[in-house]
Amino acid sequence: MNQSIPLRALYVDFNSYFASVEQQLRPRLRGRPVGVLPVLAETTCCIAASYEAKAFGVKTGTPVYEARRRCPEIVLVEARPPLYVEMHHQLVAAVESCTPVDRVLSIDEMVCPLTGSEQRRDKALALAYLIKSTIAAQVGAYLRCSIGIAPNTFLAKVASNMQKPDGCTVIESADLPRILHRLELRDIHGIGRALEARLQRHGIATVAQLCAANAATLRVAWGSIEGERMHAKLRGEKLPGRETRRASVSHSHVLPPELRNDAAAYSVLHRLLQKAAMRLRSYALIAGNVHLRVKYRDDSVWRADQPVDPTSDTLVFLHAFDALWKQRPPTRRKPLAVGVALNALDDAGHQSRSLFNDDGGRSQEAHERLNAVIDAINLRYGRNSLYFGGAHQALAAAPLRIAFQHIPDLEVEGD
Repeated sequence: MNQSIPLRALYVDFNSYFASVEQQLRPRLRGRPVGVLPVLAETTCCIAASYEAKAFGVKTGTPVYEARRRCPEIVLVEARPPLYVEMHHQLVAAVESCTPVDRVLSIDEMVCPLTGSEQRRDKALALAYLIKSTIAAQVGAYLRCSIGIAPNTFLAKVASNMQKPDGCTVIESADLPRILHRLELRDIHGIGRALEARLQRHGIATVAQLCAANAATLRVAWGSIEGERMHAKLRGEKLPGRETRRASVSHSHVLPPELRNDAAAYSVLHRLLQKAAMRLRSYALIAGNVHLRVKYRDDSVWRADQPVDPTSDTLVFLHAFDALWKQRPPTRRKPLAVGVALNALDDAGHQSRSLFNDDGGRSQEAHERLNAVIDAINLRYGRNSLYFGGAHQALAAAPLRIAFQHIPDLEVEGD
């Protein structure tokens, strides 16, 4: 590249975050291979692995039996999401004490803008090492992070992945595109297995070929304007942010062995749906579709959807849930995991009164008051203070979970 573009983004990516939090909080785990599980069961998989475990080939998604085979010394611990959320906020505060955080992108990723003299390489690097030392001093030395510095957020994220753990990589405009050529296509954020295959069908099999392609070629290869946006991002250009809208509110849970039966699966789904409805109301949204999912021990999956008049009413969702559950085909298979999703979201202000109520909307108003009372009591006295009875068997199940790009609000979603 001929035209110099300043360094504008510093990307902080915490390494093996869940496992690192466990090692920070439990000194006995430090220096040992650790796998974090959603539940303590031999039939589940790791949702995080420490770098000591990764050295043996254990990674996110590795089944427990495979993790034990690869690393007999591995220590398996159950995830503690509330602690990960609390430490996330401590880490954001530590970084904020050094420089403003522009955006929190997930529970273990954030990006900071570089301005003024910070856009010089030496100043940007000094800021990166200040962030690292501040995190170690204020939060803990085992919360290591890799930092990427580049002309835009996209390349800063790429840079943060180039030296792990605890690395710091700078990509300047003069380094482009050659510094990217050693990467694989799947190392580029946004390119998954399906898109990689699509690009290969268009004659793009390497990152060097990706960088050499013009914008029109990439638009055809992507099948959308995203190809043109990728062309610009690879060159360090800063693109305007795109407004995103929440597509769904969902919860899922891997059932512990004692709950792998139909009655317990029903109760867990009941609780998940009640939690999802409360979250929906906290976002001031309504939903027009209820989705259920049950995965069985043989890896088969049952899915079903039920449209509803757009609402945030827990009772409406539960009626739809019961109707769907009755449609489930009989089976002798044991359920392994369950999930619910509220889809077809819209702003609560767009909700209209049902045309099919003959009581002038009084029942709908009564439901709204009931939901408000339940939410208020649970927020004040604890999540299980008031609930619909179908969830009774699962009150100790389906604890807080952390999804990618969603940091739970402990006040609304905590257990």
